[in-house]
Amino acid sequence: MRKKVICAVLCGMMAASLTGMAAFADDEAKTFTVGFDAEYPPYGYMGDDGEYTGFDLELAQAVCDLEGWELVKTPINWDSKDMELDSGSIDCIWNGFTMTGREEDYTWSKPYVDNSQVIVVKKDAGISALSDLAGKTVGVQAASAALQVLQDEEQQKALADTFAGLQEFADYNSAFVELQAGAVDAIAMDIGVAKYQIENRDNGEDYEILEEHLNSEKYAIGFKKGNTELCDTVNADLDKLLADGTFDKLAEKYELTDMVCLGNDDSEEASSEAASSEAESETAAETEMAESETESAAE
Repeated sequence: MRKKVICAVLCGMMAASLTGMAAFADDEAKTFTVGFDAEYPPYGYMGDDGEYTGFDLELAQAVCDLEGWELVKTPINWDSKDMELDSGSIDCIWNGFTMTGREEDYTWSKPYVDNSQVIVVKKDAGISALSDLAGKTVGVQAASAALQVLQDEEQQKALADTFAGLQEFADYNSAFVELQAGAVDAIAMDIGVAKYQIENRDNGEDYEILEEHLNSEKYAIGFKKGNTELCDTVNADLDKLLADGTFDKLAEKYELTDMVCLGNDDSEEASSEAASSEAESETAAETEMAESETESAAE
């Protein structure tokens, strides 16, 4: 009889434990943690009310509203974004994140914004073309897409090699302070952020964007490689937000209407190419592992 009582108690404890674990798992499923650069308007930044906001964060909130999730806005050091994603501290990188050149590094959502890397200069600097940057000091955000473009042999490294220097900053607000002071002659950055900075600075009329761009690229949401389940859910929600007009309303609010590409044929093509690239990479890894196991067995 005593054994039966002990067994019943143990079973009850195990059931309670499992119930608690299930509840905890359920709670975890209701949070969606987005990693973003807190000084990257109009995509992510602190508003006048002291709250984080921006096009990407409002779009993420709209996804959470559809799913019944709680949005957790997590400012991150952009240099540490991969570490944050790999450790599970964040569920995705969603903040004007360029997929171009990184197609195989993450599981990507559909592209939703067309973006280019551009050069911002003072209007009186005597710089009107990329070739005029020879011998100049150019500022850029650390670990940014613009930096990647300027370091890539197949893109604009040849141009960067003509610079007197390429100075990295933690954020573009700091870069603009140095541009105003004359410590740098130009800034390389995303066109959407460049437009926002110029339009919202007290002395914005002093700056201009060169007509000649460094490249053309797209923004998407970066998930940890292999996390297709969460990516597929967010993709489906983006389609719903496009269909009900929410996406376009947010684009209009943040003056990005002429840059968004969600639902365009080229956007779908870019998404398919990224997925195909990821599948090819996984297949190659599986083949390499199989060959390694065969060799080991032969030995």
